[in-house]
Amino acid sequence: MTITSQAKLSARYGAPDIAPLEPWNDTLDQLLDHRSVRAFTDQPLPEGTIQTLIAAAQSASTSSNLQVWSVVAVQDTERKHRLSALAGNQAYIRQAPLFFVWVADLSRVARVAEQQGVKLEALPYLESLLLGTIDAALAAQNAVVALESLGLGSVYIGAIRNDIEGVAKELHLPPQVYPVFGLCVGYPSTERTAQVKPRLPQRAVLHHDTYSVASEPEVIAQYDERLGAFYQREGLQAAGWSEQVINRLRNVKNLNGREALVEELNRMGFGLR
Repeated sequence: MTITSQAKLSARYGAPDIAPLEPWNDTLDQLLDHRSVRAFTDQPLPEGTIQTLIAAAQSASTSSNLQVWSVVAVQDTERKHRLSALAGNQAYIRQAPLFFVWVADLSRVARVAEQQGVKLEALPYLESLLLGTIDAALAAQNAVVALESLGLGSVYIGAIRNDIEGVAKELHLPPQVYPVFGLCVGYPSTERTAQVKPRLPQRAVLHHDTYSVASEPEVIAQYDERLGAFYQREGLQAAGWSEQVINRLRNVKNLNGREALVEELNRMGFGLR
């Protein structure tokens, strides 16, 4: 593990004294350097970038090879503006040269069955919706790893679920398709450099053989301090992780319309059971 790799590991956990890890390689180096990019240059993407990223996305695992996901690549300026308005007016959606909308897509398998005169009894069940959602997430993360290897940056946009019916209308999504999240893609701005945000210590998320919370209060208190220090360095409100979680989930209003997802999904043809 190189000195640079050790620095990346320390940044990932906000702990300068963290012990080196083995084994290690260049792929791990890149993964630990991930950060959310919220400011992009106006440099256009090289020809073929979208197709390369989708090839990487399609190389992700997919349950039973159902491949119940799709993605809409949005580059039209006006459409990006409208999608931004539906997703909390986040400026980077408008600024990024490429905005992916990853969707759980049960419509394709439904069309295949319809063509063969078969009724898919399992389609309306929650499990099928989960398959599409998980498949979309796995595919998108593969694309993120690929784009970062090409010198690009990205940020996920969960707020695309604030109004899934509005997004579906904007993108002409058929029934049984819903937007899981968006992804801004572009060259990171050098004027507003994104930093690696520390994650929870491994002791908070890694359990051996059985789930245990014995050390959780101590571990979270440690992380609260480290994340608060990170926010201070970034000139942000110095709140620890515990305060952040509580503030985000204390009130339903913080879901920004996503509390109605079940009703919207049913209106969009999912008929969840």
